Amino acid sequence: MHLEKSVALYDPPEHRTLTTHFGQDILVSALAYRSLALWMYGRPDAALADAEHALKVAREVGQAATLLFALSLTGLTKILSGNYEAALAQSEEQVSVGAEKDAVLRKAQGKIQQGCVCSLTGKASDAVEMITSGLVEFRSTGATYFVPFYLSCLARAHAELGQFDAARRAISEATAAFETTGECCWEAEIHRVAGELALMSPSPDIAKAKADISRALSVAQKQQAKSWELRAATSMARLWRDRGKSLEARKLLSPVYGWFTEGFDTLDLKGAKVLLGTLPAEGRSRSRGPSAKSLIGSAPRRHQPSVEEDSLRGVVD
Repeated sequence: MHLEKSVALYDPPEHRTLTTHFGQDILVSALAYRSLALWMYGRPDAALADAEHALKVAREVGQAATLLFALSLTGLTKILSGNYEAALAQSEEQVSVGAEKDAVLRKAQGKIQQGCVCSLTGKASDAVEMITSGLVEFRSTGATYFVPFYLSCLARAHAELGQFDAARRAISEATAAFETTGECCWEAEIHRVAGELALMSPSPDIAKAKADISRALSVAQKQQAKSWELRAATSMARLWRDRGKSLEARKLLSPVYGWFTEGFDTLDLKGAKVLLGTLPAEGRSRSRGPSAKSLIGSAPRRHQPSVEEDSLRGVVD
């Protein structure tokens, strides 16, 4: 609600002159933060639209600090949405402009987000080097925001390389980070990644994986963070399917997937749809409500409540 009001109240002739006072343009800031909130809430298309709008305005403003800010935050939205090519291009531009302007924090953040893309696209060695060195530079400025997410990407990369002790240390550090700073918007994803790591280990710990992913589901539901809930439900459904509980997996994942009304071209929704396609439909005799097929194929249209600013509780810049 507050971010929406900020966008609506912004008047370029009156407010653009405040850019130097606040460090970046107010409209760009509101749009960029709203894009993250919208993605977490489960509106990825709207999130990406805000991200593009923020970038457009930032380039029009012509101030390096505003552009670097926009490249950083909207790049994160694109990473979360699985738009890795665009996210990588933005992080590379951020590193370049940051170096030109001697902006240590933004240059480091661009390097970290390059590493995050590498982590999520099978380039684990590059990811470890970029995220690790980038975090050293980033923290040298006193910054702590987004660190839990960055560490979750580092943990994935370590696990891909078979470095499970390092992966567990990164996840433990990520947990400590959000508990210390209160940046709890990443909490569900940290628990989910911890569960995935427990399954990837040479000696898979099924009980821990279930507990961690269940915690991720619970946190996401409490926060009304549908995108995190979809990821957690997908992870749990895959775990159940692989252990012979396909009907339970469908019961869990189908209604979460069916809630969405947009973003069907994004990686998370595509992945959930593919997984649902491997799960047998529940027999009619056991069904008391709409079929899973109807939930998937024709999600009911609903009023979308305003995005509350506390969807990003703890995310500060």
